[in-house]
Amino acid sequence: MSRNYVALLGTKGGPAIRPGSSMPTSNLLCLDGQQMVVDCALGVTRGLVDQGVQLKTLSRIFITHLHSDHYLELGPLLHTAWTAGLKTSVDVWGPAGLNDYWDGFLASMKADIDLRIEDEGRPDLRTLLQIHVIDEGVVMQQDGLTVSAIRTEHPPLIDCFALSFKGTSKHVVFSGDTAPITALEDFARDADLLVHEAMLESALPALLERVGNGSDKLMEHWLRSHTFAHDAARTASNAGVRQLALSHLIPSDDPDYGEQDWKNAVADHWDGALHVGTDGLRIDL
Repeated sequence: MSRNYVALLGTKGGPAIRPGSSMPTSNLLCLDGQQMVVDCALGVTRGLVDQGVQLKTLSRIFITHLHSDHYLELGPLLHTAWTAGLKTSVDVWGPAGLNDYWDGFLASMKADIDLRIEDEGRPDLRTLLQIHVIDEGVVMQQDGLTVSAIRTEHPPLIDCFALSFKGTSKHVVFSGDTAPITALEDFARDADLLVHEAMLESALPALLERVGNGSDKLMEHWLRSHTFAHDAARTASNAGVRQLALSHLIPSDDPDYGEQDWKNAVADHWDGALHVGTDGLRIDL
């Protein structure tokens, strides 16, 4: 098994799931044999297990921003890892406000946590998590790994980040949620892989109708806060990255659109290695 890879655990943009749809955003990154989780949407726990990850070995998690399709299952993931044998510290890096989420999750599960400590002799889950608030710049330097962040354009949120992971020989960048920004080109310069969110422009009207309880405000949010596939391709090309993966796909579950539509959308701007995200797809670096 490669010591350097990315597994796209969930590739759907947005929090809703429907029959036949993929799961929202989460990723597994392995650099120099070190495993990290990037975003924790609904389904991340199952996705990790399907990749052969022993949950009790979790140690590093990164959250790009506080939209539910990026952190909804953080608490359940850690609780499930704890019941699967986790007894060592887990470091979580993410935006300000993540502490409130974790405190609320612990409060909601207090009876269960207390019971399992008393009845099963487990360590206190509340002592195992360390949350680190991130800002632009170097986020972490440990064990030959450097993680950096820049703010993206994802209104109305301010604390929304793209993340760069550099190991001893490989470099991976996750765009996070963002409208097109030129700063990402330098941030991802010569990366081995850029995982970039993507929308299909022609598919958005049908998606809005299918959502059913949105309005023109939802369409306005997509247009000001996300990136069309062709713009993601332009960013990747300008950055000189070696591989491009489209993920956080909007839409990901419309039967009228498939892999070829995504390929067609980027064809004028990208001729390198392309991966159209599907849940469970593993990309070697």
